[in-house]
Amino acid sequence: MDFKRRQLLWAGGGLGAAALLGACGDGNGTAPAAGGSPRQGGTLRIGALGRTSAITRDPHGTQGNESDYLVIALVHDTLTAPGGKENTVGRLASAFTPSKDLRTWRFTIAEHAAFHDGTPVTAEDVVWSLRRLRGTPSGAARLPGVTAGHITADGRRTVVLVSDYPNAELPLLTRLSTFVLKKDTPDKEIPKAPGTGPFKLDWYRGGNARLLRNPHWHGGAVHLDAVEVTMFQSPQAMANAMLSGQIDVASNVGAVAARTARARKDIQVVRRPDDMAMPIVMRASGGPFADPKVREAMKRLVDREAMVEQVLSGYGTVANDILGTGDPAYAEDIPQRKRDLAGAKRLLTEAGFDFSRTYQLVTTEDIAGLAESATLFASQAREAGVKIEVVKQESGAFYQKTWLKGDFYTNYWGTNDSVVFFASKTLTTGAGQNEAGWSDKAFDAAYRKVMGTADRTARTAALHGLQRIEHDRSGYLLWGMADGIDLAAPKVHGLPRLPGYGRVQLENVWLAP
Repeated sequence: MDFKRRQLLWAGGGLGAAALLGACGDGNGTAPAAGGSPRQGGTLRIGALGRTSAITRDPHGTQGNESDYLVIALVHDTLTAPGGKENTVGRLASAFTPSKDLRTWRFTIAEHAAFHDGTPVTAEDVVWSLRRLRGTPSGAARLPGVTAGHITADGRRTVVLVSDYPNAELPLLTRLSTFVLKKDTPDKEIPKAPGTGPFKLDWYRGGNARLLRNPHWHGGAVHLDAVEVTMFQSPQAMANAMLSGQIDVASNVGAVAARTARARKDIQVVRRPDDMAMPIVMRASGGPFADPKVREAMKRLVDREAMVEQVLSGYGTVANDILGTGDPAYAEDIPQRKRDLAGAKRLLTEAGFDFSRTYQLVTTEDIAGLAESATLFASQAREAGVKIEVVKQESGAFYQKTWLKGDFYTNYWGTNDSVVFFASKTLTTGAGQNEAGWSDKAFDAAYRKVMGTADRTARTAALHGLQRIEHDRSGYLLWGMADGIDLAAPKVHGLPRLPGYGRVQLENVWLAP
């Protein structure tokens, strides 16, 4: 997900250029096909991580499993998607245009967009779906500033979203999970409801699924006849299945598997640089990390280079406690935090930190390296006199008991190309996924200024100020960015090179004979 060389939505020189992006998508960032021209046919067997306890079949639910998200994203289109040359391009929407005050956005549904049963997609379907998404526990953060009553239809193919405040990045925020269902689909029918995506569901059993090519997909030709998704509960099990030929692709399998496979000529290692953020979250609204000095101390005691080298086997880069490192407006000039044990101890002492207590750091094994990062951080913290016990939770328990509630835990994000994406979802006061419970009036004001600025130079300057506040005071300790890594058989061509939702767009994948 090398978004550092990718332009912002606004980088075309102003609002007029940005508004045209959705009308002509720039592809899904796949590498040029090698070994011949794309051919139709064949079944792609792909593995993805997941746990039975965290399975969800609802496109608008909390998707803790990679396997669930893959299946859902192949069956259902979002309004927009990550692009190869631009951050945001059209998917189900063919165009998106703003009002002069940046509060009202009009999304045009792609011509010939239809559900798998042949029913045309209407604006009413999109409105109903977005309102339903907005009303779910995880969906409240998907469209910040846009209430259900401000999502309306204007004719058969136009959806109007009105924000409570100027929102220059609204199209970008519709990339993640704005999956569209038929209007008034009953909840009990949603797991088998027809989607609009490049593949349609054939069967689903306990996290595993088979999907068939949608020959009438509005986005163009789909090469594969079918995709078979197999859920694996650990990266090691998935990598072993790949190495033994049971699957064709091991999706997001992690650095350890890449290190094992790189010596084999019969395995492709597909690398997406800086694909995933793996922050440690410290609750800022109360508890032992509420004092900014304590949070700063934790950020100083971590050895970031060692984390990247040992946890990620070098498949990643050091980060600086700012989410969205792939944003072209990422503030490279903010000084990189270095390990400073003496300074960390001094800050903790000044804050009256209780060194006699053992603090629990909750983690999961959902993503390769996540639990390992917690264990290594705990070891590093001991050198500053901080005692940390690592507690591993199953996905279901983590999202029920810890996420958005805990004082100290790890998490991961597969989106990296926008600072304001994270600001809107996780950092502004009252954001639906404010993981640290952080509230900062200066940050909120800086965010509103960014969102209301269309001029490129002024917007970059405002983004810099926002990042400075996040770096100095937020509850995120972002020590590094992990590369996204897929393993693939030699016959697999056209795998996506984009991150997040981009990496599950498999319509351009094809199999050599």
